[in-house]
Amino acid sequence: MAKSPSLPKLSSKELVIFDLLAAGRPKYGLELVGESGGHLKRGTIYVTLGRMEDKGYLESEVEERRPGAVGLPRRRYRPTAFGLRVYEAWHLLRSTLAWGTR
Repeated sequence: MAKSPSLPKLSSKELVIFDLLAAGRPKYGLELVGESGGHLKRGTIYVTLGRMEDKGYLESEVEERRPGAVGLPRRRYRPTAFGLRVYEAWHLLRSTLAWGTR
């Protein structure tokens, strides 16, 4: 028997990240933490963003370094077209399942 493909999944942290990125401009990881109202933490944001990039949900670009800058260059994250389709499908599914519960 052929195995059917699995549906893309979104964790609660991934949903928060999409909520913050879907309608706006690209953002830095710490911007997302600050805007999340305590739902995202500094210690896990970059692991989650990396996993989302690996899944094809997000893409990032490295900030151009200014002369004399120290530390690692910052990355800005934005959803991919695939990521936005997954996010929209997730919302459609959630609203469909909640339709009869009001």
